[in-house]
Amino acid sequence: MMVLPWPPSVNHYWRNVGGKTLISAKGREYRDAVRILAIDESWPIHADKRLAVTIEAWVPDKRRRDLDNMLKAALDALTHAGVWEDDSQIDDLRIVRMPVGGMLKIEAIEVISR
Repeated sequence: MMVLPWPPSVNHYWRNVGGKTLISAKGREYRDAVRILAIDESWPIHADKRLAVTIEAWVPDKRRRDLDNMLKAALDALTHAGVWEDDSQIDDLRIVRMPVGGMLKIEAIEVISR
């Protein structure tokens, strides 16, 4: 199981600069932190395999939040870290809200192609 820090929301992940949409400084910092974790903890590499991904979202506090708002940063960070080639490999994606903890626990399992 991979444990990631809580990601920036989609509202803080992107920035518009000179008419272009770019990943924000917070987004780049998050991607780099996840990449370092993947290397340090020797996370499995799923190459181009089809995947089922389960995410336990241990929210950072008791404020109301949409769980889908954190998906883009987390999945892109795992792509950037080389855990998989692209998040389009995910055929089954589940998110479960957990108590306060400020982290994501992610399990990726290779599945048979459909």
